[in-house]
Amino acid sequence: MAEEMRREESDFSILDLHGAKQQRRESAACFQDLNLDTVIDLLAAKGGRSIRDYYRYLPETAEEEAYRRAVYGDVRKKDVFDALTAFSGKVTSAEKLRREKEKVSDPMQRAVWHLREIEAFCTGCDMLAEELDRAKLDSEGMCRFRDILRDILGQDDYRRMRDSVCGIMRKIRRLRLVISYEKDRMQVTLGEVSGEYRAMPDNTGKLLQNPFSSNPALTELENACLRILEKKKPELFREIPEVSQCYEQYEIPVLIRFEKESRFYLSYAALQREMEEKGFRFTEPGTSDDRPFEAKGLYDLALACVSVKNGKTVVANDFRYEEGESFFVLTGPNQGGKTTFARSMGQLVYFTRIGLDVPAVQANVPFFREIQTHFSVEESVETGRGKLKEELVRLAPMMEARKQGSFVVINELFTTAASYDARIMGRKVLEHFIGLGCRGIYVTHLKELTKVHERVVSLQAMLDEHRNPTFEIRRGEATDAACAENQVNKYRLTYEQLKERL
Repeated sequence: MAEEMRREESDFSILDLHGAKQQRRESAACFQDLNLDTVIDLLAAKGGRSIRDYYRYLPETAEEEAYRRAVYGDVRKKDVFDALTAFSGKVTSAEKLRREKEKVSDPMQRAVWHLREIEAFCTGCDMLAEELDRAKLDSEGMCRFRDILRDILGQDDYRRMRDSVCGIMRKIRRLRLVISYEKDRMQVTLGEVSGEYRAMPDNTGKLLQNPFSSNPALTELENACLRILEKKKPELFREIPEVSQCYEQYEIPVLIRFEKESRFYLSYAALQREMEEKGFRFTEPGTSDDRPFEAKGLYDLALACVSVKNGKTVVANDFRYEEGESFFVLTGPNQGGKTTFARSMGQLVYFTRIGLDVPAVQANVPFFREIQTHFSVEESVETGRGKLKEELVRLAPMMEARKQGSFVVINELFTTAASYDARIMGRKVLEHFIGLGCRGIYVTHLKELTKVHERVVSLQAMLDEHRNPTFEIRRGEATDAACAENQVNKYRLTYEQLKERL
């Protein structure tokens, strides 16, 4: 029974329902196309570079997606968030002590630093267990972890290690050296003294450091003091290296993995808090297949993160796929918010897929196993291929993979082809993905693509009465004026531009 529990502990993960495993990695193009890399950079600044991989691996099933979402629901709670943040801080402190320990040359000083490292880890574990016992946890993942933590902290091996290390550290902290100068002679004795040790200069005028502090470079006087301590407290100084060596490998793998995985949730929760304080909305998405795929108040999170720095406004939009609808074809003028809206839909699916809250007021997102994206690319100098060839080279594997039930985002495809050819190729692309049961959005300047299939819905980027973009996206028939204006602006053929050139 105990062996089975050990196996369960070693496999436990708050990211993966059935234990830690290698998950399917989303394509790099998806992160670049949807500006997710911008968001992940911000998250990595909060949670450390190691969390990048957690954002690039998606759950395999809807069940695992729901498992993560429930865990995130617990992490969002203030008491749980604070407890996990404090635990992560203690583990980080232990890691810093380990790195500094490598710079230490004195064996005794090194042994003490190792004990400090263990003490920081054990203190973090005990504090976390105490806080989680008081917290109201709802998710399977966090409840299972609380039980695992209780079991580990209740084991004799852990208690013996914690008590031994913390007991020695208390003895070390009670050590006091009295250093006195008299007639050009220095006397070092054990005893009590008031004041700060750092305030005492050595014979070079430098301030003294605690021999067991985080400064690996000790002065000659400090080294001498360390030797005096060894002579005056021989039993303690025999015990220090013995205990340090006994617990050379003190880390508990399941707790270390938990701390790393918790930073995935903590980093996003911290970003969400900051954005909510600035007026942006987030919501836990529904995932019902019985309700329409829709969102209200949806916005581009990457754009919002940038906009809060420069004071620009971010426009939110709504969408809804009615029964029988598979693809939105979005047309309208350049700089009208089409690409931003397409990105926001891709981000909505992505954040739902990894089990986090989404940047919207309300949303229901069915399970999509894959997110496929194709954004317009520039000509490649390295390959010598033209823009159209580059687009086709990237599009081919997407279509050949025949991934059913994906969410597909296509932005401004075939812009360098003749309109007749672009319409034919665009129609075939839409028919291909619709035939695979995919849903998605296709941004284009070709209004004819809004009518190529009964499952296609026409969306428009709106203009105000002065022909200025409002960045609102609505259902509506594509107009010749908007699509023509798109081409005129793209190729600089307005009256003023032609007049300037002529």
